[in-house]
Amino acid sequence: MLTDHFIDEALAVCEAAARAGGHELLAFRGHFQSREKGRSDLVTDADEASQDAIRRVIMAKFPAHRFVGEERSMNKPPAGSNDLTWVVDPLDGTTNYVHGYPHYAVSVALVRGNELAVGVVYDPVTDQCFSAATGRGASCNGVPIRTSEVAAVPGALVAVSLPAHVHRDSRDLLDFIEASQFCQAVRRSGSAALNFAYVANGALDAFWAAHIHPWDVAAGVLLVREAGGVVTARDGGEFDLWEPNFLAAANADLHAGLLDVLTR
Repeated sequence: MLTDHFIDEALAVCEAAARAGGHELLAFRGHFQSREKGRSDLVTDADEASQDAIRRVIMAKFPAHRFVGEERSMNKPPAGSNDLTWVVDPLDGTTNYVHGYPHYAVSVALVRGNELAVGVVYDPVTDQCFSAATGRGASCNGVPIRTSEVAAVPGALVAVSLPAHVHRDSRDLLDFIEASQFCQAVRRSGSAALNFAYVANGALDAFWAAHIHPWDVAAGVLLVREAGGVVTARDGGEFDLWEPNFLAAANADLHAGLLDVLTR
């Protein structure tokens, strides 16, 4: 069991690391180089500089911990391992960043096996730092946050993540179409981390994805749960960080309603 003292230290490092990454993203605006790492999937030297800054902060304090980052250093722990592992997305919303659309974030989390310990989503544009630690609730810039009280699907503002390249008959796109018939409105923002943060603070009511990566979701799942929300696998089963798909909702009633819509 992780001690309170360790959680305090880890959360402080988590926030410092996320802010260090965000500082690099702001510094690189207007003079970065980008390239495709997959179809419609971009990476920039800002992503890499952000991850390097994040790693330096974390390794200075916890050199024995594992580090799983989106750029260049995927080191997934072995199945069944209880190793302490930092799971990092140094720039969630790269396409937005490349186009100058100010909607992107840094996501940093510490996990043990499949259990989430601490997590931070940092928006460097607005200087909003969303943070959570297991059993301690969630906050934004130190102010406690809670999910919304919207419990019925017709009143819900929801978000969905689609892959970088979307096939016409993909499950993700079919979800988007189906939800559009029942929810108040559906959004695709381009940043999974910020979608989670907005569910946690009540600006969004739900969010889901069928195909996504661990670094996209680790901090955000903890934020939503600690803010009072519900997160399961996309089909309602147990969420698995290392094989992630999910349905996150503000409360159990809304979660049940959306699960019914999405499994029709």
